[in-house]
Amino acid sequence: MLEGKAMVEDSDMPLKMQMQAMAFASQALDLFDVFDCKSIAGHIKKEFDERYGSGWQCVVGSNFGCFFTHSKGTFIYFQLETLRFLIFKGACTP
Repeated sequence: MLEGKAMVEDSDMPLKMQMQAMAFASQALDLFDVFDCKSIAGHIKKEFDERYGSGWQCVVGSNFGCFFTHSKGTFIYFQLETLRFLIFKGACTP
């Protein structure tokens, strides 16, 4: 496990959920090759969907841009080792 080495760059998640996000990321890095970002992201999304309900999105990589709308209290962007992780639950707009 790579716990304790993550650096949160931005988040509005409750601290407990942030810790869970980093634990899921660490777990995924133990299960998958660091270059298999799709499987890493899929694992994290599945864990969040099971624990916090469906609708979660996860992006994993070393270089990506994004623009999105998220539900309040469901966003985290952090780095663990050489990868960056973006996890959020999409917002419904009228």
